Amino acid sequence: MSAPSVLVVDDDPHARGLLRRLLGQLGQVSEAASASAAEELLAGAPFDVVLTDMAMPDPDDGLRVLRAALTRNADTPVIVLTAFGNIEGALDTIQKGAFDYLTKPFDVDAIVRVVRRALEQRRLVEENKSLRARVKQQELVGRSAAILEIYKQVARAAATSVPVLITGETGTGKEQVARSLHQRSQRSAGRFVAVDCGAIAESLMESELFGHARGAFTGASGARRGLFEEATGGTMFLDEIGDIGPKIQSQLLRALQEGEIRRVGESTPVKVDVRVVAATNKDLKALVAEGKFREDLLYRLDVVHLHLPPLRERREDIPALVEHFAAIHARGGARPVVTDEAMGRLVAYDWPGNVRQLENVVARALALNGTGVLGPADFIAPIGDAPKKLVGLAADMPTLAELNRRYAQHVLAMVGGNKSEAARLLEVDRKTLYKLLEAPTGPEPEGTVTVPVESAPVRPAGS
Repeated sequence: MSAPSVLVVDDDPHARGLLRRLLGQLGQVSEAASASAAEELLAGAPFDVVLTDMAMPDPDDGLRVLRAALTRNADTPVIVLTAFGNIEGALDTIQKGAFDYLTKPFDVDAIVRVVRRALEQRRLVEENKSLRARVKQQELVGRSAAILEIYKQVARAAATSVPVLITGETGTGKEQVARSLHQRSQRSAGRFVAVDCGAIAESLMESELFGHARGAFTGASGARRGLFEEATGGTMFLDEIGDIGPKIQSQLLRALQEGEIRRVGESTPVKVDVRVVAATNKDLKALVAEGKFREDLLYRLDVVHLHLPPLRERREDIPALVEHFAAIHARGGARPVVTDEAMGRLVAYDWPGNVRQLENVVARALALNGTGVLGPADFIAPIGDAPKKLVGLAADMPTLAELNRRYAQHVLAMVGGNKSEAARLLEVDRKTLYKLLEAPTGPEPEGTVTVPVESAPVRPAGS
């Protein structure tokens, strides 16, 4: 990681020299003797922190530097240096977006302390941006009716703190839904702690979740907080919840009922405030019937139930997913192109590993093909393993244009023929919507029911 960059703006060379020596320990320091010189530097490169004198000699020079810094990057902390007689002007810059102000003659320790604080804020802002970007990459992608329904359920559940149970086959995106719930909830500032219950030995699970006291067992040389305490104020995601044993089930039930846990080797309960989101690819009701899972725990976990359909049941989402993963894994920033023939094969394949498998296949194709154009040969593994089956499927599959037309019709019918609302849901303009609806038609697959737009019922709110 490169050293933080600091810009010092002051018309007094002695003040600049002192600030350069003081702040050199924190990062790379650049200097400007005027507001115009600072504007030139800011136009050329971003700075992590800017310190500027208030008047150099124009009283508005500090405001010029502030405007230039915030125009370049609205998140840049700007610290204003001012004389005692110009406090009112310094307060005005705070209202206009300055991070802080210091009076001259300034205290050496105060300067370093405030700049450290500004750099820390800058770091946290960038980390938060990076986190939001990663979360956006991980969220569900698609516009099928099934995924639109999941979007709505996630939005409703995010407004609460009740437990959520997410079911679906392996690779359908259960953790992505859990992260989306967390980011949209009032707990988003807290931690998201993911636990793979199937990967932790039963003998270690209790200590991992609830922590332990010093000497609680052989090797416990010190006390340790468990993951429930780490997740307090945030969300805990318990993946493969069906794999936990009866002892952990009992302790988890207590945590959900009482809002408290007990560390291994301690009798005093510890209060925790955690939203639990669990996921499984197993039939928990069948496990209850077999006596392998507590029924009362299932009721506690299954307050809100989200079921993710396998990818083969929402094939119309595959093109959007392919584009999404291609953008994530592209080299050099250029968006790759997938040929129609290749996309047709991807849509035709059954994807037993679901979305996770599709991402891996796209990432592999991009890693081995640097041309930016992906054809059928780039997806031989795994979809080339059964070419005869694929040819048969592809012959019965509609074209991408036909898929888009049918889906546009479906969305339009869903909103009662309101073209503006349909365009908004599809994230296109009305002109593009008309083009989608006018795409060349092909034979409807057997069992398809077409609902005339004029007679399509409007869904009641919340349905």
